[in-house]
Amino acid sequence: MTRLIALDTETTGLSPNRGDRIVEIGCVELIHMRKGATRQWFINPERPIPAEATRIHGITDEKVANEPIFRKIAEDFLAFIGSDQLVIYNAGFDLGFLNAELARIKRPLLDGSRVIDALMLARKRFPGAKADLDSVCKRLKIDNAHRKLHGALLDAELLAEVYVALNGGAQFAMDLTGGVEEVVVKVATTEQAVTVDVVRPVRVWPIAREEEQAHAAFLEFMQKEHGACLWTN
Repeated sequence: MTRLIALDTETTGLSPNRGDRIVEIGCVELIHMRKGATRQWFINPERPIPAEATRIHGITDEKVANEPIFRKIAEDFLAFIGSDQLVIYNAGFDLGFLNAELARIKRPLLDGSRVIDALMLARKRFPGAKADLDSVCKRLKIDNAHRKLHGALLDAELLAEVYVALNGGAQFAMDLTGGVEEVVVKVATTEQAVTVDVVRPVRVWPIAREEEQAHAAFLEFMQKEHGACLWTN
């Protein structure tokens, strides 16, 4: 089973190195490129949320005052993502925050080699164009009209749709047997080539019994009329 996790975070600011913390994590499971389970964690950041951050995601001190701190949700979060590949938009940002939180509780950091940066994929698909999530959604005809504010789960759900669309939808190519793709992931200042297993679901197109009978009758007619029929050999 090929399982990916589309992931997004909301934070108190832009820099974990200056003490900013995570206030929300959203995850959407993709199994064979189809949406599976979703998870959302609101987190008490143990520090005030600046007004400028609230204007972006709508999360206030009051909203997360009674939510668990990161340490309390870490096991649940890590169990959900497992060892599967993570799909993140602008991966350096989210990965930096997640690893800062994990380092704070002395847990192993998330390896950048397991991350697919969908921003890099979008820039490759639409070179020179605006590459923020809203612009890419519009270009791929993904409905994001409900995105009035940022939200980790909301953005992870849009990201999952974007990632599937960037890879051609549920069916990547005429070859349905699977394969690997290599993408370049930029984490912080390091670019890494990552090989990703791609499983292309076999699509079955059922036909009605009447159509099957009509097809068989036509082949029989061709055989009698011309003495041979390629499709019956």
